[in-house]
Amino acid sequence: MTSFLKKERDKMISFESDYITGAHPKLLQRLLETNEEALTGYGFDTYCVSAAEKIKAACECPDADVFFLTGGTQTNAIVVTTMLEEYQGVISATTGHIHAHEAAAVEYGSRKILPMPHNQGKLNPASIRTYLEGLYADEAIEHMVYPGMVYISHPTEYGTLYTKQELTELSALCREYKMHLFLDGARLAYGLMSQQTDVTLADIARLCDVFYIGGTKAGALCGEAVVFTHGNAPAHFVNRIKKRGALLAKGRLLGVQFDTLFTDGLYFDIGRHAIDMAEKLEAVFAEKGYAFHIPSPTNQKFVILTKEALERLRQHVAVTVWEWLDENRVVVRLATTWSTREEDIETLKALL
Repeated sequence: MTSFLKKERDKMISFESDYITGAHPKLLQRLLETNEEALTGYGFDTYCVSAAEKIKAACECPDADVFFLTGGTQTNAIVVTTMLEEYQGVISATTGHIHAHEAAAVEYGSRKILPMPHNQGKLNPASIRTYLEGLYADEAIEHMVYPGMVYISHPTEYGTLYTKQELTELSALCREYKMHLFLDGARLAYGLMSQQTDVTLADIARLCDVFYIGGTKAGALCGEAVVFTHGNAPAHFVNRIKKRGALLAKGRLLGVQFDTLFTDGLYFDIGRHAIDMAEKLEAVFAEKGYAFHIPSPTNQKFVILTKEALERLRQHVAVTVWEWLDENRVVVRLATTWSTREEDIETLKALL
């Protein structure tokens, strides 16, 4: 891209994703304020310890083990590969991030992904049970991969949410078949703050064996907080993280950010702001007569455009093409975040 085109693109308003801007100002301020403090490395500094305690309190899970990693792909791959035995694999929706958008990082780590059909991004407990019953009835099972984990994301890739009842059923199924339930929370802030959810952070901690609280897509420069809820963290987990090249020497960078996110409810405020902006975004498209591909109650909205409308919109607005429905109709995703402004939405409205 030429410098001219880059400057022109930088002038655009963007709903391309929820990590398109840097960090929330409060996090940058705390990083600046603590910059000259000499602190222990590798996640053992006072800020990582403090952030872990605040997260455990928010989860109502005082005995949880909390670790900080830099990104979602690292987190997913490390959690899956360290919790599963070599003969086990992980069940995922075909749209699941580990299956569709992470360059086979889990399988690069020698753990097979077992893809299953989905309903708007969500796995169905009854379908998983049918699959498991058939698998364990097969006399050739020793030649197959044993499911050892169910991977879900909340919100899903389609911005949809599991209900408390659905999570409860998945949790019970996993325990019946001795599988781990792993919840990818890269966008968890927006799931928790959705106006249509009945799931709390405490519910997730109670029902899941491991999950993570996403920072990268919720106002942090980088960082995910992994929470093992039942004394089930893999032995020597820090060693395992380092072995996979993912242990940050300056762990303070993650600790300071998560300590700030979980002070005075900032993490939840960021989620709530993005949800409020997403609802206004949806109202603008609805008012202009546009149809939606699926109903999403979170910070991602999926709008159906004509090819001509997409080309016109993209002259001024950055969006993500999600899928083509036919040669003239396309689904685009627009996402809001901590930095989304009402002025951006008003500008978009004028462009439509």
